Amino acid sequence: MSKIRRIVSNALALVLVVVLSGCVQSQSSTSRVVDKRKALDSYIALAVAYLQQGDRDAARRNFEKALEIDKGSAEAHNGMGLLYKLTGETALAEQSFQRAIKENRSFTQARLNYGVFLYAQNRFAEAYDAFEAASKDLSYNRRALTLAYVGQTALKLGDEARAESAFEHSLNIDNTLSLSMIELAQLYFDKEDYAQSKRYLDQYSAVAKPSPKSLWLGIRIERIFGNKDKEASYALALRNLHPYSKEYLEYKNLKNQQVPRSE
Repeated sequence: MSKIRRIVSNALALVLVVVLSGCVQSQSSTSRVVDKRKALDSYIALAVAYLQQGDRDAARRNFEKALEIDKGSAEAHNGMGLLYKLTGETALAEQSFQRAIKENRSFTQARLNYGVFLYAQNRFAEAYDAFEAASKDLSYNRRALTLAYVGQTALKLGDEARAESAFEHSLNIDNTLSLSMIELAQLYFDKEDYAQSKRYLDQYSAVAKPSPKSLWLGIRIERIFGNKDKEASYALALRNLHPYSKEYLEYKNLKNQQVPRSE
Protein backbone atom coordinates (compact mmCIF):
# COMPACT_ATOMS: atom_id res chain seq x y z
CA MET A 1 0.00 0.00 0.00
CA SER A 2 2.91 2.38 0.73
CA LYS A 3 4.13 1.88 -2.85
CA ILE A 4 0.72 2.93 -4.20
CA ARG A 5 0.66 5.98 -1.92
CA ARG A 6 4.09 6.93 -3.24
CA ILE A 7 2.87 6.64 -6.84
CA VAL A 8 -0.16 8.82 -6.04
CA SER A 9 2.00 11.39 -4.25
CA ASN A 10 4.51 11.59 -7.09
CA ALA A 11 1.81 11.84 -9.74
CA LEU A 12 0.02 14.61 -7.85
CA ALA A 13 3.29 16.51 -7.59
CA LEU A 14 3.84 16.20 -11.34
CA VAL A 15 0.32 17.43 -12.08
CA LEU A 16 0.85 20.43 -9.79
CA VAL A 17 4.14 21.30 -11.51
CA VAL A 18 2.48 21.08 -14.93
CA VAL A 19 -0.47 23.25 -13.86
CA LEU A 20 1.83 25.90 -12.40
CA SER A 21 4.10 25.88 -15.44
CA GLY A 22 1.09 26.45 -17.64
CA CYS A 23 0.67 29.86 -16.00
CA VAL A 24 3.98 31.13 -17.38
CA GLN A 25 3.22 33.35 -20.39
CA SER A 26 6.66 33.00 -21.99
CA GLN A 27 6.49 29.24 -22.19
CA SER A 28 7.65 27.90 -25.57
CA SER A 29 5.49 25.61 -27.70
CA THR A 30 7.98 22.79 -27.16
CA SER A 31 7.70 23.20 -23.40
CA ARG A 32 3.91 23.15 -23.63
CA VAL A 33 4.02 19.88 -25.56
CA VAL A 34 6.34 18.38 -22.95
CA ASP A 35 4.12 19.60 -20.10
CA LYS A 36 1.03 18.24 -21.83
CA ARG A 37 2.69 14.82 -22.06
CA LYS A 38 3.73 15.01 -18.41
CA ALA A 39 0.20 15.89 -17.35
CA LEU A 40 -1.23 13.06 -19.43
CA ASP A 41 1.21 10.55 -17.95
CA SER A 42 0.57 11.83 -14.45
CA TYR A 43 -3.21 11.53 -14.69
CA ILE A 44 -2.88 7.99 -16.06
CA ALA A 45 -0.44 7.04 -13.27
CA LEU A 46 -2.86 8.47 -10.72
CA ALA A 47 -5.79 6.61 -12.22
CA VAL A 48 -3.93 3.30 -12.24
CA ALA A 49 -2.85 3.79 -8.63
CA TYR A 50 -6.42 4.55 -7.56
CA LEU A 51 -7.63 1.51 -9.50
CA GLN A 52 -5.16 -0.67 -7.60
CA GLN A 53 -6.43 0.84 -4.34
CA GLY A 54 -10.00 0.01 -5.30
CA ASP A 55 -11.05 3.67 -5.57
CA ARG A 56 -12.93 3.40 -8.86
CA ASP A 57 -14.45 6.88 -8.77
CA ALA A 58 -11.05 8.54 -8.41
CA ALA A 59 -9.65 6.29 -11.12
CA ARG A 60 -12.46 7.26 -13.48
CA ARG A 61 -11.96 10.99 -12.83
CA ASN A 62 -8.26 10.80 -13.61
CA PHE A 63 -8.70 8.67 -16.73
CA GLU A 64 -11.27 11.21 -17.93
CA LYS A 65 -8.85 14.08 -17.24
CA ALA A 66 -6.23 12.24 -19.28
CA LEU A 67 -8.69 11.89 -22.16
CA GLU A 68 -9.48 15.61 -21.95
CA ILE A 69 -5.81 16.23 -22.68
CA ASP A 70 -5.58 13.57 -25.39
CA LYS A 71 -8.80 11.89 -26.51
CA GLY A 72 -6.71 9.41 -28.50
CA SER A 73 -4.60 8.20 -25.57
CA ALA A 74 -4.35 4.42 -25.93
CA GLU A 75 -3.22 4.09 -22.30
CA ALA A 76 -6.25 6.01 -21.00
CA HIS A 77 -8.68 3.99 -23.13
CA ASN A 78 -7.05 0.78 -21.93
CA GLY A 79 -7.45 1.97 -18.34
CA MET A 80 -11.11 2.77 -18.93
CA GLY A 81 -11.52 -0.73 -20.33
CA LEU A 82 -10.15 -2.21 -17.11
CA LEU A 83 -12.43 0.05 -15.08
CA TYR A 84 -15.54 -0.84 -17.08
CA LYS A 85 -14.64 -4.52 -16.81
CA LEU A 86 -14.54 -4.22 -13.01
CA THR A 87 -17.92 -2.45 -12.92
CA GLY A 88 -19.52 -5.05 -15.18
CA GLU A 89 -20.13 -2.68 -18.10
CA THR A 90 -19.01 -5.17 -20.71
CA ALA A 91 -20.04 -3.26 -23.83
CA LEU A 92 -18.17 -0.15 -22.71
CA ALA A 93 -15.16 -2.24 -21.68
CA GLU A 94 -14.97 -3.82 -25.11
CA GLN A 95 -15.28 -0.45 -26.84
CA SER A 96 -12.46 0.94 -24.70
CA PHE A 97 -10.10 -1.96 -25.33
CA GLN A 98 -10.81 -1.83 -29.07
CA ARG A 99 -10.22 1.93 -29.10
CA ALA A 100 -6.90 1.49 -27.27
CA ILE A 101 -5.73 -1.04 -29.85
CA LYS A 102 -6.95 1.15 -32.72
CA GLU A 103 -5.03 4.14 -31.38
CA ASN A 104 -1.84 2.12 -30.92
CA ARG A 105 -1.58 -1.15 -32.85
CA SER A 106 1.65 -2.03 -31.03
CA PHE A 107 0.14 -1.60 -27.54
CA THR A 108 0.61 -5.20 -26.41
CA GLN A 109 -0.75 -4.69 -22.90
CA ALA A 110 -4.09 -3.59 -24.33
CA ARG A 111 -4.21 -6.71 -26.52
CA LEU A 112 -3.50 -8.88 -23.49
CA ASN A 113 -6.17 -7.13 -21.41
CA TYR A 114 -8.65 -7.47 -24.26
CA GLY A 115 -7.85 -11.17 -24.50
CA VAL A 116 -8.47 -11.66 -20.78
CA PHE A 117 -11.77 -9.80 -21.15
CA LEU A 118 -12.85 -11.99 -24.09
CA TYR A 119 -11.82 -15.18 -22.26
CA ALA A 120 -14.00 -14.19 -19.30
CA GLN A 121 -16.90 -13.79 -21.77
CA ASN A 122 -16.27 -17.36 -23.06
CA ARG A 123 -15.37 -15.90 -26.46
CA PHE A 124 -12.43 -18.25 -26.76
CA ALA A 125 -11.72 -17.98 -30.50
CA GLU A 126 -11.46 -14.18 -30.28
CA ALA A 127 -9.44 -14.40 -27.06
CA TYR A 128 -7.05 -16.82 -28.75
CA ASP A 129 -6.45 -14.35 -31.58
CA ALA A 130 -5.80 -11.53 -29.10
CA PHE A 131 -3.35 -13.60 -27.06
CA GLU A 132 -1.56 -14.88 -30.17
CA ALA A 133 -1.13 -11.32 -31.43
CA ALA A 134 0.21 -10.20 -28.05
CA SER A 135 2.63 -13.15 -27.91
CA LYS A 136 4.32 -11.97 -31.12
CA ASP A 137 5.83 -8.99 -29.29
CA LEU A 138 9.31 -10.34 -28.51
CA SER A 139 10.12 -7.38 -26.23
CA TYR A 140 6.97 -7.64 -24.07
CA ASN A 141 7.96 -8.29 -20.45
CA ARG A 142 4.92 -10.52 -19.85
CA ARG A 143 5.33 -12.60 -22.98
CA ALA A 144 5.72 -15.87 -21.06
CA LEU A 145 2.38 -15.30 -19.31
CA THR A 146 0.78 -14.34 -22.62
CA LEU A 147 1.92 -17.66 -24.13
CA ALA A 148 0.44 -19.48 -21.14
CA TYR A 149 -2.86 -17.75 -21.90
CA VAL A 150 -2.52 -18.87 -25.52
CA GLY A 151 -2.19 -22.42 -24.18
CA GLN A 152 -5.20 -22.17 -21.90
CA THR A 153 -7.34 -20.76 -24.69
CA ALA A 154 -6.14 -23.41 -27.14
CA LEU A 155 -7.31 -26.04 -24.64
CA LYS A 156 -10.76 -24.45 -24.59
CA LEU A 157 -10.78 -24.73 -28.40
CA GLY A 158 -9.73 -28.39 -28.28
CA ASP A 159 -6.25 -27.83 -29.75
CA GLU A 160 -4.08 -29.78 -27.31
CA ALA A 161 -1.02 -29.75 -29.58
CA ARG A 162 -0.98 -25.94 -29.74
CA ALA A 163 -1.64 -25.74 -26.01
CA GLU A 164 1.29 -28.01 -25.21
CA SER A 165 3.69 -26.10 -27.45
CA ALA A 166 2.55 -22.74 -26.03
CA PHE A 167 3.02 -23.89 -22.42
CA GLU A 168 6.47 -25.30 -23.19
CA HIS A 169 7.45 -22.12 -25.05
CA SER A 170 6.38 -20.01 -22.08
CA LEU A 171 8.59 -22.10 -19.77
CA ASN A 172 11.53 -21.63 -22.13
CA ILE A 173 11.13 -17.90 -21.54
CA ASP A 174 10.32 -18.08 -17.82
CA ASN A 175 11.13 -21.40 -16.15
CA THR A 176 9.36 -20.34 -12.95
CA LEU A 177 5.91 -19.85 -14.51
CA SER A 178 3.74 -22.11 -12.37
CA LEU A 179 0.64 -21.72 -14.57
CA SER A 180 2.32 -23.52 -17.46
CA MET A 181 3.74 -26.20 -15.17
CA ILE A 182 0.38 -27.23 -13.74
CA GLU A 183 -1.30 -27.14 -17.15
CA LEU A 184 1.40 -29.39 -18.63
CA ALA A 185 1.10 -31.72 -15.63
CA GLN A 186 -2.62 -32.03 -16.35
CA LEU A 187 -2.07 -32.46 -20.09
CA TYR A 188 0.40 -35.31 -19.61
CA PHE A 189 -1.86 -36.94 -17.01
CA ASP A 190 -4.72 -36.91 -19.49
CA LYS A 191 -2.40 -38.54 -22.05
CA GLU A 192 -1.52 -41.18 -19.43
CA ASP A 193 2.12 -40.12 -19.42
CA TYR A 194 2.23 -40.19 -15.65
CA ALA A 195 6.00 -39.83 -15.28
CA GLN A 196 6.00 -36.55 -17.23
CA SER A 197 2.91 -35.42 -15.36
CA LYS A 198 4.63 -35.99 -12.03
CA ARG A 199 7.75 -34.19 -13.24
CA TYR A 200 5.81 -31.03 -14.04
CA LEU A 201 3.76 -31.32 -10.86
CA ASP A 202 6.95 -31.54 -8.79
CA GLN A 203 8.27 -28.43 -10.57
CA TYR A 204 5.02 -26.64 -9.80
CA SER A 205 5.16 -27.62 -6.12
CA ALA A 206 8.66 -26.17 -5.87
CA VAL A 207 7.58 -22.67 -6.95
CA ALA A 208 3.89 -22.30 -6.07
CA LYS A 209 1.48 -22.82 -3.20
CA PRO A 210 -0.67 -25.94 -3.39
CA SER A 211 -3.90 -25.37 -5.29
CA PRO A 212 -6.98 -27.61 -5.41
CA LYS A 213 -5.98 -28.62 -8.95
CA SER A 214 -2.39 -29.52 -8.03
CA LEU A 215 -3.40 -31.45 -4.91
CA TRP A 216 -6.11 -33.45 -6.66
CA LEU A 217 -3.70 -34.23 -9.47
CA GLY A 218 -1.08 -35.30 -6.94
CA ILE A 219 -3.53 -37.66 -5.24
CA ARG A 220 -4.28 -39.44 -8.51
CA ILE A 221 -0.66 -39.60 -9.65
CA GLU A 222 0.57 -41.06 -6.36
CA ARG A 223 -2.30 -43.55 -6.35
CA ILE A 224 -1.21 -44.73 -9.80
CA PHE A 225 2.38 -45.12 -8.61
CA GLY A 226 1.24 -46.85 -5.41
CA ASN A 227 2.75 -44.27 -3.06
CA LYS A 228 0.14 -44.37 -0.29
CA ASP A 229 1.96 -42.05 2.09
CA LYS A 230 2.36 -39.30 -0.50
CA GLU A 231 -1.24 -39.81 -1.65
CA ALA A 232 -2.45 -39.42 1.95
CA SER A 233 -0.33 -36.28 2.36
CA TYR A 234 -1.90 -34.68 -0.72
CA ALA A 235 -5.37 -35.72 0.46
CA LEU A 236 -4.84 -34.21 3.92
CA ALA A 237 -3.65 -30.94 2.41
CA LEU A 238 -6.64 -30.82 0.06
CA ARG A 239 -9.04 -31.39 2.95
CA ASN A 240 -7.38 -28.82 5.23
CA LEU A 241 -6.63 -26.09 2.67
CA HIS A 242 -9.52 -26.39 0.22
CA PRO A 243 -12.40 -28.26 1.92
CA TYR A 244 -15.07 -26.56 -0.23
CA SER A 245 -13.41 -27.01 -3.59
CA LYS A 246 -14.90 -29.12 -6.37
CA GLU A 247 -11.65 -31.11 -6.35
CA TYR A 248 -12.21 -32.15 -2.73
CA LEU A 249 -15.72 -33.25 -3.60
CA GLU A 250 -14.30 -35.33 -6.45
CA TYR A 251 -11.78 -36.86 -4.06
CA LYS A 252 -14.50 -37.72 -1.54
CA ASN A 253 -16.56 -39.36 -4.27
CA LEU A 254 -13.56 -41.39 -5.36
CA LYS A 255 -12.75 -42.34 -1.78
CA ASN A 256 -16.32 -43.41 -1.07
CA GLN A 257 -16.57 -45.65 -4.11
CA GLN A 258 -16.97 -49.23 -2.97
CA VAL A 259 -14.78 -51.80 -4.66
CA PRO A 260 -16.98 -54.80 -5.63
CA ARG A 261 -16.18 -57.96 -3.72
CA SER A 262 -15.48 -61.14 -5.62
CA GLU A 263 -18.00 -63.88 -5.06
